[in-house]
Amino acid sequence: MEVWRGDRRFRGGDGAGVETSHAFSFGGHYDPENVAFGHLVACNEESLAPGAGFAEHPHRDTEIVTWVLDGTLEHRDDHGRTALLAAGDLQRLSAGTGVRHTERNAGPQPLRFLQMWLRPDPFGGPPEYTAVTAPVPPGPGLRLLASGDPDACPPVRLRQPRAALYAGRPDGPDACALPDAVHRYVHVARGSVRLADAEGEALLGPGDAARITGTAPVTASTAGPAEYLVWAMDPRP
Repeated sequence: MEVWRGDRRFRGGDGAGVETSHAFSFGGHYDPENVAFGHLVACNEESLAPGAGFAEHPHRDTEIVTWVLDGTLEHRDDHGRTALLAAGDLQRLSAGTGVRHTERNAGPQPLRFLQMWLRPDPFGGPPEYTAVTAPVPPGPGLRLLASGDPDACPPVRLRQPRAALYAGRPDGPDACALPDAVHRYVHVARGSVRLADAEGEALLGPGDAARITGTAPVTASTAGPAEYLVWAMDPRP
């Protein structure tokens, strides 16, 4: 288990109301030892002031999954799709052969969201968009948010059959096992989460993450309300 504290993230932004914390190499920040984990190539914490946002820009061959923490996120793309997402909503943009989109804070309050990028499998295909309202209410355990497993029934389908995203939103003390996978990535958005395996334990706070390689059992426990996301990923056979 490798713990990455929030203060290790690369800080970015445009100086005009957008602040970003990057978990992996991104844009002008490049660290050859930190370009990906499993299929995950980006995990960005975004904070946008009212009215601030990202101007239209292109993507291709990327699965972009967004989890809104606070405020109102507006999505628009060149395929005519528009959406407003609130806290607890999930969005997936599969860029496929190419898509252009904008994202901005459409509300009067600060906007916070977590945006995660994955390598798709297969590449190509038409762009796809899905938005789901409040797929995981507060409660115990982990709930499946997104998956590419053809045998799963997630709220959001990924174009990556060996990746699944879970959300933990306990409203009190809780304990559960992390899903089995070769690569597991845990990001804490609110509260604190204690991860424990046979070799020890680590307490994660807001902005902290853990990268877990191997299939040994790991438990996640909380002493009170918290919010965290878990990616479970396996390599190609």
